[in-house]
Amino acid sequence: RDRLSRDQGLETTDDEERNAGMAMKTTRGGLVAVLAAALIIVVLMSVVAAGCGGEGDLPSAGGSDNTASTAAPSTTAGSPDTTTARLAAALNGAGATFPEPLYVEWIGEFQMANPKVTINYQGIGSGGGIEQFTKLTVDFGASDAPMKDEEIAAAEAAGGAKVLHVPTVFGAVVLAYNLDGVDELRLDPDTLAGIFLGSVTAWNDAKIAALNPDAVLPDLPIQVVHRSDSSGTTSIFTGYLAQVSASWEAQVGKGKEVEWPVGVGGQGNDGVAAVVQQQAGSIGYVELSYATESGLSMATLQNQAGNFITPSLESTSAASVGVELPEDLRFSVSNSAGGQAYPIVGATWILVYGQMKDAAKVEALKAWLTWSLGEGTAVAEELGYAPLSEELKALALEKIDSIGTF
Repeated sequence: RDRLSRDQGLETTDDEERNAGMAMKTTRGGLVAVLAAALIIVVLMSVVAAGCGGEGDLPSAGGSDNTASTAAPSTTAGSPDTTTARLAAALNGAGATFPEPLYVEWIGEFQMANPKVTINYQGIGSGGGIEQFTKLTVDFGASDAPMKDEEIAAAEAAGGAKVLHVPTVFGAVVLAYNLDGVDELRLDPDTLAGIFLGSVTAWNDAKIAALNPDAVLPDLPIQVVHRSDSSGTTSIFTGYLAQVSASWEAQVGKGKEVEWPVGVGGQGNDGVAAVVQQQAGSIGYVELSYATESGLSMATLQNQAGNFITPSLESTSAASVGVELPEDLRFSVSNSAGGQAYPIVGATWILVYGQMKDAAKVEALKAWLTWSLGEGTAVAEELGYAPLSEELKALALEKIDSIGTF
């Protein structure tokens, strides 16, 4: 019995020790759980406290302890990619076909860098552009001839704001012709005026032959091709003829539309180029890039200094040297006195209102124009358009910068 008692006592002791150990383990496990729960509560309370705090309780992204900066990134002139985050607008423009190939390229490159901006430009002729601009159906117009005083008055009355002329580039108006076997053709002012007046009617006329002694000129009627729409290119061309020919000035005059003595019409620069390309014996006036793109031959013209000048980027640029620039930037570079200047050169303008209602459109329009006159210069030169001089560019950028909202 004693041994049994001792054995039972030993078993009891062992059980008590096991139970005590288990209790200690349980106590330590509970303590860990409690501490973990407490830590979670502390973290949650910190998050809630931070969430309930105002903006003034948080440091700003710029490092200030007072306010958080939410300003949009600024626009950097000439760098369209920096404006991507904030520019968002749809712009519509219409007008001159003279710069249309260039504007299409400028728009495409700018939109690639600014995908939230869409710019739609329709080449409908300078007259149509001025009309749509005045009717407020477009956000900007385009013209190869500066608006007349009466046109400006009508537009300002409709838009309730000042009209601004923003020059973009210079371009040459060339005489494209279709004459087999004649790779080079020289024309002086008198003969050129005679062709478009209808007094010089055949390609082997004595006046043309005298200027081209080495050419084999065919006995073929001259088919004159002119614009059929209201056109700034026509204004440049007829303005030049009025300067160099008293007969032209007296009989026809100058303007975006005139009563043509002879010839057939084509819609836009591309329309005239197409007619010349298709019809043998024809000659018509188009902007340089259209003739180049169509592979048309171009006449060499005698300038005011007496030199025969081939149309090119260089001779176009030479025509703009020394031009007087009025405050409103409505000027002419036709019939330049420069020795190496091509004689029929004109500027082309974007027409905008000094104030617009839509701030987003203002911002996008200013960014596009600023980029075009900066980084867009290389594109212009590739297409045969002469960029503005540094002096003129600075004045144009001032006009752009002045555009604001009502």
